[in-house]
Amino acid sequence: MKQFTQTTEIEEQIGKQVIQSCYNVHSGLGPGLLERVYETCLIHELKKCGLYVSEQVLIPIKYDGIILEDHLRLDLLVNDLVIIELKAVEALHPVHKAQLISYLKLTNLNLGFLINFNVPTLKEGISRIRRN
Repeated sequence: MKQFTQTTEIEEQIGKQVIQSCYNVHSGLGPGLLERVYETCLIHELKKCGLYVSEQVLIPIKYDGIILEDHLRLDLLVNDLVIIELKAVEALHPVHKAQLISYLKLTNLNLGFLINFNVPTLKEGISRIRRN
């Protein structure tokens, strides 16, 4: 039986603002645009909420006791607590979720969102993921 890491109250508050901001962007733009367009608009929405947003954050790859020169790149990091991985694809695949889970493990963060904006209703495109 998997044990999930408990999210903090601040992580939950940020999560609610992330979801609302994503809904604002999707209702304003609809599906069918490039991921970068959604990312730019989402950053704007999150900053309007008073959140600090880092984009295209490099994550070092730790393997066999060393840090490799290569890096992974996560889309957005909100208040240094919540990861947002954005997509604008026809369908999400298991590898997309695995990618976010890996980012959570590598950063030791508890909460992330996988958001696919290329859906008729955004509810279909949101996955909330906690580190286990």
